Amino acid sequence: MENIELIPNPSSLMESMREIGYSTEAAIADLIDNSITANSRYINIRFSWNKNSPWIATIDDGCGMDMAELKGAMRIGSINPLDKREKDDLGRFGLGLKTASLSQSRRFTIISKKDNNYSIAEWDLDSEDIKINDKWSIKTYDVSELRPILSELNDQYLERMTQGTIVFWDNIDRIDVGEIDNKKEIKFDKVLNDVRSHLELVFHRYLSPTVGKRPIKIIINKSDVEAFDPFFTKKSKELNAEVINYNSSIVNVQPYVLPHHSKVSKDEYKKYEGRNGYFQEQGFYIYRNRRLIISANWFRLIPKREMTKLIRVKVDIPNTLDQIWKIDVKKSNAMPPVFVRKKLRNIISKIEFSGIRVYKHKGQKLISNIKTPAWERVIKEKKIQYKINLNHPLVKKYINNLSEEQKDVIEDIFLVLENSFPQDLYFNDIASEPKNVQQTEISRDDLEDILLNYYINEAQPSKQRLKDIMLSDPFAKNIEMTKEIFKKLKYES
Repeated sequence: MENIELIPNPSSLMESMREIGYSTEAAIADLIDNSITANSRYINIRFSWNKNSPWIATIDDGCGMDMAELKGAMRIGSINPLDKREKDDLGRFGLGLKTASLSQSRRFTIISKKDNNYSIAEWDLDSEDIKINDKWSIKTYDVSELRPILSELNDQYLERMTQGTIVFWDNIDRIDVGEIDNKKEIKFDKVLNDVRSHLELVFHRYLSPTVGKRPIKIIINKSDVEAFDPFFTKKSKELNAEVINYNSSIVNVQPYVLPHHSKVSKDEYKKYEGRNGYFQEQGFYIYRNRRLIISANWFRLIPKREMTKLIRVKVDIPNTLDQIWKIDVKKSNAMPPVFVRKKLRNIISKIEFSGIRVYKHKGQKLISNIKTPAWERVIKEKKIQYKINLNHPLVKKYINNLSEEQKDVIEDIFLVLENSFPQDLYFNDIASEPKNVQQTEISRDDLEDILLNYYINEAQPSKQRLKDIMLSDPFAKNIEMTKEIFKKLKYES
């Protein structure tokens, strides 16, 4: 038997590593993981268009690295993912720094300061050593040798830096800014905003004060990144927490039910519905060491549906379960193991009624106030249907005046209307824009005409008769106008 060593081709492998699938925001989040692990309190992210030669820098005040540590950090696969790590370590594969940086740029430079000494190293995919000579070769520099493009950072940060690390990307070629020159900078700015939104969510628990933990501060181009709490904990209902013991580790589960849209302001609703609306933001939110990995996912345990849209469940897992949960290189995907899935399914069965109850209460209240609705709710073979109420006074009176042939026609019309209710459109609208979904308005004159033509047969209706009218459609939903009409007609209600 002969063992043959096959060393990967540097140029080919590193070009392949660029295709892992990082978005710009996920790539920067990976750098922030390193900064947090290095005990950084302040993380400054700089975006610069630089006259069509954009660069991005991530600057932290962490513990920094000496040259030996920096060389280790620049090594491809510097950490075995199977090795035991510190419980607060946000890394896993020893690839994040490299894969994240190379996914966006062809060259990245790291400047680190520790014990009053600078250490500087660079990966450059277009260098002669990598591209032509097939060497796993990085460049190292003295501070005085840094490229002119870094002069702004020299002036603003290096001299004031007591310790910390700068990751500098240039030769950026993976940020899509389109083909139109005069719009490229605008699109670059949009990327910046996408990064901000992503970091506000992914690191919201690090950005917010927590018992026993000091918050970090992230700044993008001199503007603070504000924590975005997807659970709206100030106004949401916190349900009973659950603990799942698995593989000598603990998984903590905390469900929340967000308030009904009628209980929050328009601005609050717009903020907490997230990018995709309340309907799409329901589900489990998986955190690894308080860092969000995956959001709004039921893992196919239940479908996303209207009546559970207010339920969001926080799930905390330790880094000891990385392999079992299949945490990927980008730290943007996870899959609970079978045992945990069963436990999560049981938790869902306990909590989903809490989300439904918000709407059920609203519905019950509405129905109880209307004695004679225009529509009736019918349950047939466990299926819920909505039908035109043939006993509604207006409908009943009209049908009674028809011939048998005309009755057949109107029944067909009602059947078409009932069968054509725009269910999908309604659910989509009520999920995305509930405050804008309104019923057809009825004028006071039309309401009075309906009253006099179909409801009132006597000069002075009894108080009971007037009360019954006010509890029927459309008067119950237009109660103030109805009272005004009664007053005008001198009805004593």
